[in-house]
Amino acid sequence: MHSNEYIQFFDGGIDPKLENLGGKGASLVTMTSAGMPVPPGFVVTTAQFDAFMEEAGITRDIHELLAGLDPEDMAQVDKVAAAIREDILSRPVPQALRELTVTAYESLMSRFEAPVPVAVRSSATAEDLPDASFAGQQDTYLWLDGVKAVTEHIRQCWASLFTSRAIIYRLKNNIPNEGLSMAVVVQKMVNARVSGVAITMDPTNGDRSKITIDSSYGVGEMVVSGQVTPDNIMLDKVTLAVVSEHLGDKHAELVPDAAAGRLVEREVDAERRGRRSLTDAELTAVAQMAKRAEKHYKCPQDIEWALDADLPDGENLLLLQSRPETVHSSKPIAVSQSVPSSAVAGGYFSGLSPAPSAAAPAATTPPAGNAPSSATPSSGSGFNLGSITASLLKPSF
Repeated sequence: MHSNEYIQFFDGGIDPKLENLGGKGASLVTMTSAGMPVPPGFVVTTAQFDAFMEEAGITRDIHELLAGLDPEDMAQVDKVAAAIREDILSRPVPQALRELTVTAYESLMSRFEAPVPVAVRSSATAEDLPDASFAGQQDTYLWLDGVKAVTEHIRQCWASLFTSRAIIYRLKNNIPNEGLSMAVVVQKMVNARVSGVAITMDPTNGDRSKITIDSSYGVGEMVVSGQVTPDNIMLDKVTLAVVSEHLGDKHAELVPDAAAGRLVEREVDAERRGRRSLTDAELTAVAQMAKRAEKHYKCPQDIEWALDADLPDGENLLLLQSRPETVHSSKPIAVSQSVPSSAVAGGYFSGLSPAPSAAAPAATTPPAGNAPSSATPSSGSGFNLGSITASLLKPSF
């Protein structure tokens, strides 16, 4: 299958456009085109979302519901958000659009000897912009098997464009609803042995002569959501020498359960907890990848990475996402200065995670199994990161 208006493969040879692929999708296509080690996949473009919304006839209703909405009136925001999402989840997807997605999924699966699990990730047109930070506001689902689960969770991602948290953020930042759209990334799931994040600066003071890396065992969602305290290592960006490091507790990891076909939480034994999750060579490789992303995008980057247990050493480091750093990048370059170890202890994401609030509830550790990391369980399969979407009945795609 070739890329088209409604489906764009990462390696399809079409120039990435934010308005078609959303921030995450455009980044993945760009990184693939640049020769970076990105797991294969495709993007269900904004054109498919827009066609669905037009066919369903609910775009005008959404504009009317959001007009004049007070972001401080949480009860009304929750009511409006729930109504919009229920509308999206209850309408049928045009058959021609559904068939395109099914064919794209089958084409992706044909690249492997046997079907592999995938991640389904939201990619809104307003996310990952240099002057905005939408991380975690829309849905991500991990370790999905089969076309039914994939198509169902694509619709869930569409609906997550209208969570209370996302609506409030857009209202408070004067981001208009008109023209807002949602693409969805479908990507081969990585069997992560170790994963984490890296930022091409010191996030405590914006010092661009440093690289900061957080790493922990298993799938990286426990790092991003702050459920584990990862290892935190700071390196000199030029020499890649370790400037400081703090060993995190790393008490648990998310790993695939092949028999159950889902991710499960597993306790990390004392020996592994007591040592750094990355070897010296792996640490250097992650730092070099972060520098390469920064050089390509010409601005400080915040990347997600993983070491795939199914690939040989030297070929197992994969780039999952790269987005512009949004806190310090607009400020003058900081003068290098020492930072007390207590300032970085606990890791970059754990230190800068949003404080719990009505709009962004604190992440809770999921029970073993296929449960979302948000406070409200999601019916259906898949591990859901960062969603505050209420549990709703989800029809087939």
